[in-house]
Amino acid sequence: MGKAPAFDASLTDHRFAPTSAKGLTYPLGSFGPGPGDLHGIAPGVGWARLPVPGSLKHINVWALDDGDGVAIVDTGLNMPAAREAWEALFAGPLAGRRVSRVIVTHFHPDHIGLAGWLCARFDVALWMNRTEFLMARLLTSDVRDAPPDAALAHFRACGWPDRLIDAERGKGWGRFAKMVSPLPLGHVRLAEGDALAIGDRIWTVRTGSGHTPEHACLVDEAGGLMIAGDQVLPRITSNVSVMLTEPEGDPLGEWLASIAHFRKTLPDDLLVLPAHGEPFTGLHARLDRLAEGHRKQLDMLADHIRAEPRRVSDCFGLLFGRAIDDSLYGLASGEALAHLRRLEREGRAVRAERDGVYWYSAA
Repeated sequence: MGKAPAFDASLTDHRFAPTSAKGLTYPLGSFGPGPGDLHGIAPGVGWARLPVPGSLKHINVWALDDGDGVAIVDTGLNMPAAREAWEALFAGPLAGRRVSRVIVTHFHPDHIGLAGWLCARFDVALWMNRTEFLMARLLTSDVRDAPPDAALAHFRACGWPDRLIDAERGKGWGRFAKMVSPLPLGHVRLAEGDALAIGDRIWTVRTGSGHTPEHACLVDEAGGLMIAGDQVLPRITSNVSVMLTEPEGDPLGEWLASIAHFRKTLPDDLLVLPAHGEPFTGLHARLDRLAEGHRKQLDMLADHIRAEPRRVSDCFGLLFGRAIDDSLYGLASGEALAHLRRLEREGRAVRAERDGVYWYSAA
């Protein structure tokens, strides 16, 4: 790690021809480290990738030089392929290095999934935001033989067909727990504005909301780096959903407020290190595009419900531009409901409930 090549030096390699698209520049082009590789992205900052099933394909994790050890940021899913990827790193570029701490940006399983396994293996503390830690502890402990009635009522309210609700009845509850290794009983709290001294760098904790309640990003302004997790992704939009843990919440409102706050307070010249995709510059352009995209969707949705009342499920085609198969109904419902809730809060939509189903119309 301490001998990793400087980021500028890496740019001289012919593999790393910079590319640009939609106001962003990717200094390493489409390069990504292979299995068991740790690429030096900047002095004392290593980049590795772990496999993730489905369209995401990977999650980026970061190894930060921490004096005589190395701090790990994000951990991958609790699945054999991800553990094997870590074993390759520990047998290769991280061989002989002491893991000093495990830092997790937020509670989603691809980020926290192997945190407990790593903490136990190296007898180190888990560092993360209090709310995110407690959310993970809550969800890993809530395992049942069948979905609770409140969940089935929520699915009906979103306009799910009976066949899908009946299928859910036959499933267990607590799939989150299967993707996350047993967590430590406690954690070291990260809070907005905290300064973390890791090696020769000082990382400031900047929290965003909407994707999760209090997502922690790490920003080294002096070094020009931002470990962004899922809060700022270069090519895809982070899922922003109303969750069963807060069914009357307004996550899209929180997401838009976080975008505005980051736009105002973070410099534009940071090299953004996202959880998915490639490192990029052009933070302000990306934040602007994310906000504009959601505003456009809100306007289209306002027109959609002005024509006639709609259920949550009636909005899938408009918001996602494609058919939603059964496996994606939960994610699609959460995101569509988040947009409809934002319209409610802006006074542009009203909700009525008939026979347990939400119907939205223009205010």
